[in-house]
Amino acid sequence: MATIAILGLGAMGQALAARLLTQGHAVTVWNRTRGKAMALAAKGAREAASAAEAVAASDIAVLCVLDYAAAAAVIDDAAPALAGRTLVNLTNGTPAQARAAAEHAAGLEAAYLDGGIMATPPMIGGEHALILYSGSKTTFDAHAATLEGLGTARYLGADAGLASLHDLALLSGMYGLFAGFFQATALVDSEGIGAGEFLKLLVPWMTAMMGELPGYAEKIDSGDHRVGVVSGLGMQTASLGNILTAISEQGVATDLLAPMLDLFRRRLGPGTADEDISGVFELIRRTRAGD
Repeated sequence: MATIAILGLGAMGQALAARLLTQGHAVTVWNRTRGKAMALAAKGAREAASAAEAVAASDIAVLCVLDYAAAAAVIDDAAPALAGRTLVNLTNGTPAQARAAAEHAAGLEAAYLDGGIMATPPMIGGEHALILYSGSKTTFDAHAATLEGLGTARYLGADAGLASLHDLALLSGMYGLFAGFFQATALVDSEGIGAGEFLKLLVPWMTAMMGELPGYAEKIDSGDHRVGVVSGLGMQTASLGNILTAISEQGVATDLLAPMLDLFRRRLGPGTADEDISGVFELIRRTRAGD
């Protein structure tokens, strides 16, 4: 069993601490605002008076706060106790922020892992919880068994920014899905059709459409968007245009889909009408050297 500090007792921090306690770990908790540790203390956690005190009592410190500005402040507070210990930062942020935090921790002689939690607090410890990690491979291997207790632990590489990169990319896909759902339900709602009823049609359709993604991925990786095309960009642009026209005619806002139609039209030109819609990727990708 490990001795673990949880720094930050928001909804996620409390879920992490509670899960570790059920697994028999010795858990010390700290939160900048006092009063959030009562339920955890009743389960066996010890509340520390400072971040440094919590870290000093533990081999592993798990940091989970609102943002990286708050995380940096906590790391500074805990600095006197971090040397020789492991810091696992599960705060949501950008790759650049993760790399800066890794440098900060290295300067304090702490082993560092950055993480991205792909779960809601109630999911922690469950079969669908996934937590991404990047940073020191040695550190990850040393604590993998403990980390697996919180959710499937996926190590992505030594670059501390990789967990944040994948975290935000996965969330981007999620928000895109949500955007499509909101736009679609707003359209049927304009005729009095409920979201729950419409979902019976939407879920099987979207599940089938997920089967298109591997083909798009192949085209994106190869850069060839003209192979195996079933519905070309010209047809898809016309179709999406009709959708946006109908949305407007129904008095519904077009904010969520209009940018996509703009990209389709920008890509559409001589020689592209017959390519796949994956070609739109070329308009939004980062330009590589030599392209």
